[in-house]
Amino acid sequence: MKIAVSSQNFRTVTGHAGKARRFLIYQVNSDGEAVESERLEIPQEMTFHELHGNEMVAHPLDQVKVLITGGAGGNFVQRLAQRGIQVCITPETDPAQAIKSFLTNTLVTQTSCDCHDHHPPA
Repeated sequence: MKIAVSSQNFRTVTGHAGKARRFLIYQVNSDGEAVESERLEIPQEMTFHELHGNEMVAHPLDQVKVLITGGAGGNFVQRLAQRGIQVCITPETDPAQAIKSFLTNTLVTQTSCDCHDHHPPA
């Protein structure tokens, strides 16, 4: 199984997954351990934000089963679910720890982001 982590700096879990251009890709081996296998950088026009409305376009993250991120809107979560990708929004900032916690079902998650640019003010 492959797991992606949104990481604009390739060091920490970052948010705004729909606009993210950098991802750490982990491969879970037969022993259940996750090993970083790739650092993926996509062009801006391939961000999910830019692809909105073109959901049938193939995407480099279509290869993963899980995306761990620090923030994403509900619409983003639904759009990735349609691609067969589970989105986990977490306050955890360490990618390795986030993966380890996910694999042991102990990852602290949120149901939506705390950012205001996805949602109009009340």
